Amino acid sequence: MHRRAVLTSAGVALAALVTGWAALAVPTANAETEPGPPAATTPASSTATGPPATIDGPSATAAGPTSAADAAGGPTTAPAGSPVAVHGRLRVCGVHLCDQDGEPVQLRGMSSHGLQFFPNCLNPDSLAALRTDWRADFVRVAMYVQEGGFETDPAGFTRKVDEAVVTASALGLYVVVDFHILTPGDPNLNLDRAKSFFAEVAARHAERTNVLWEIANEPNGVGWAGIKSYAEQVIPVIRAADPDSVVLVGTRGFSSLGVSEGADETEVIDDPVDAANIMYTFHFYAASHRDLQRATVARAARSLPLFVSEFGTQTFTGDGPNDLDSATTWLDLLKSLKIGYAMWSYSDGPESNSVFRRGTCAGTDFTGTAVLTESGAFIRSRIRG
Repeated sequence: MHRRAVLTSAGVALAALVTGWAALAVPTANAETEPGPPAATTPASSTATGPPATIDGPSATAAGPTSAADAAGGPTTAPAGSPVAVHGRLRVCGVHLCDQDGEPVQLRGMSSHGLQFFPNCLNPDSLAALRTDWRADFVRVAMYVQEGGFETDPAGFTRKVDEAVVTASALGLYVVVDFHILTPGDPNLNLDRAKSFFAEVAARHAERTNVLWEIANEPNGVGWAGIKSYAEQVIPVIRAADPDSVVLVGTRGFSSLGVSEGADETEVIDDPVDAANIMYTFHFYAASHRDLQRATVARAARSLPLFVSEFGTQTFTGDGPNDLDSATTWLDLLKSLKIGYAMWSYSDGPESNSVFRRGTCAGTDFTGTAVLTESGAFIRSRIRG
C-alpha cells in the first residue's frame, strides 16, 4: 500500500501474555481446505478488567532476557483445535503452503497496521477475538522500518514484535513477522537493519513452529535482481537460527510480481531466489487491481508458491469506497488456488481500510459486528464462512 495514516505512537498494548491465554478455549482451525466451519467457542475470559497496560519497561536487546518473549521461557503449546495444533509446522511443497502432513492449506487472517501508528490495536483481547470470534488462522505483525518505526528505536520495536508473537502463539495463531519496507523502496538500503533484526528475532523464536518471516514488504523502484540479492543475503541469517520456517519474499512493484512497474512474473520464474522453503508475495487493492492482476496471479500460481500477505477492498491508497464485488472475485480466486491471504488492516483509523470503528482499540470489546466497519464486516464474514 502506498499511503499510511500517522498517529501518535504510544507502545503496543500486549501485557497479558502466556499465563493468561494458556488455558484459553479455542474453536477448531478453519483453513478453507477444511470440510466445514468450526464450532464457536467462548473463551473463559476474553476481556480484561481494564485497558491493556502500555509496555514502558527496559528495552529488549540481544544482551539479556528483557523482553516479554524471553520472560515467557520459550515456545508455548498450541491450544487443542487451534490452527497451529491442527496444521503444525508449515512448509512449502511445490507451489503450495502445506501442513505437517504435506496437505495444501490456505491460511486466512489479518495484517496489523504499523505498530507505531496504532499502538493499541494488537493486544490480548483483539487477538483473542481474531482467533475465537473471527476464526482466523494468523496475524501479520507489520513493523515499519522507516516512518517512525524500527530505525528510530530498534530495541523497542523488536520488543513489540516479540510480545505480539508470544501472545498470538499462546492462542495457537500463526504469525507473519513483517519487516515493513515501503519508503525507501529498495530493500538493500535497509540490509544491515534487516540482518540485525532477523538475527535477533529468529534466534529468540527459533523453537516455535508457527512463525513465518516476511523479509521485505513492498519493494519498489528497484529491479528484481536487487530484490533477489537482498533476499539471498537475509535468508541465510534467518536460516542460521531457524532452518525450517517459511520465508516470504517481496516482489517488484509493491509486491505485484512486477505488474505495477511494467513487468510480470516471468522475471521471478526465470531467475528465482536461491533458497528453499520460500514463497513470493503478491499484494492487491480490489478497487484498483482487477483483471490484469488476477490473470497474473492465476498464471504465476502454476509455477510459483504465492502468498497474499496484504490486500484491501478499496483503492491502493487504502481509502475510498470499498469494491466488495472485486474483493469477492479476488478471494474466490485465492480459494480456488489455495493461496493464503491477510487483509489490511486490523486497526481503527479514519480510512476505509480499517476494520474497526473509530475508538474500538481504546476498549476491550473486539467481537461481533457492531464494532466493525464495512470492510471489517466483509472480511470477518468471509473468514468465518
